[in-house]
Amino acid sequence: MRRLEGRVAWVTGAGSGIGAAAALALAEEGAHLVLSGRRPGPLAEVAERIAAAGGSAEIEPGDLSDAATAQAIVARIGARHGRIDMLLNNAGLNIAARAWGELTAEGVESVLGTNLNAAFYCVIAVLPLMRAQRDGLLIHTASMAGRFIGPLSGPAYTAAKHAVVAMSHSLNMQECVNGIRSCAVCPGEVATPILDRRPQPVSAEDRARMLQPEEVAELIRFVACLPARVCLNEVLITPTWNRGYVAALRR
Repeated sequence: MRRLEGRVAWVTGAGSGIGAAAALALAEEGAHLVLSGRRPGPLAEVAERIAAAGGSAEIEPGDLSDAATAQAIVARIGARHGRIDMLLNNAGLNIAARAWGELTAEGVESVLGTNLNAAFYCVIAVLPLMRAQRDGLLIHTASMAGRFIGPLSGPAYTAAKHAVVAMSHSLNMQECVNGIRSCAVCPGEVATPILDRRPQPVSAEDRARMLQPEEVAELIRFVACLPARVCLNEVLITPTWNRGYVAALRR
C-alpha cells in the first residue's frame, strides 16, 4: 500500500544527499514530489529517477534564501495542485572557513541565509495553504549541531541549526490547533557532499561508518507516514561509530 497516495510533498535541497534520498522514499509511498534547489540539473536527475521508478515529480529551481522565491514557488504549486501536504526543509550548506578566526560577514550571511532564513521563508509560504487544509506536515533537517554545541560545525552553522530546532517547536506550539505538525530531524554525521567543505578532509573509511542519506530518508519516510494525530516533535539520529564519542574515549 502506498501510504502517501495523492499527497503533494515539497522537498528543498532535493538535488543530492538527504533531500534526494528522501524525495525518492516519499515517491515510493505515492507522494507527488516538487523538488527545489539552486541547480536545475541535479533536480532534473532526481525527478528522472523518480519517474523511472513509477513515481511523479516536478522541479522548481530557485534560491530559497530569497523570500520572494519561496513565495513564488508555493504560489505555483498551489495553482497547479491546490495543496501542499508536506514540506521537507532540507536546503543547507556550510563553509570551510568556519572557525571564529576565519569567519567573515559574508560567510555568516551565506550559512544563515541557506540554513535558517530559507527554512523560515518556506514555512511562512506554506502555512496559509496548510491552515486552509487543516492539515500539514513540516519536517526540518536540523543537525546534532542543533542540540549540542561543539567546534566541528562552526558557530554560524551551529547557531542556525539551534534556531531551526527552536523554530520547529514553536510551530507545534502555535499551529497544532490548525492540524499542522512539525518535526526537527537532527542527524549526526551523514555521508553527503557537504563533507567536502570540511576544513579537514574526511576519509572514505570514516564516510562508510557515518549515516548514509538513505538511512535518514527512511526516518523521514516514517515520520511522513504517521497518522495526522501523531506529532513526532524531534528526533536525534547518529552513527553507532560516533566520531565525537570515540575521540573523547581516546583522550
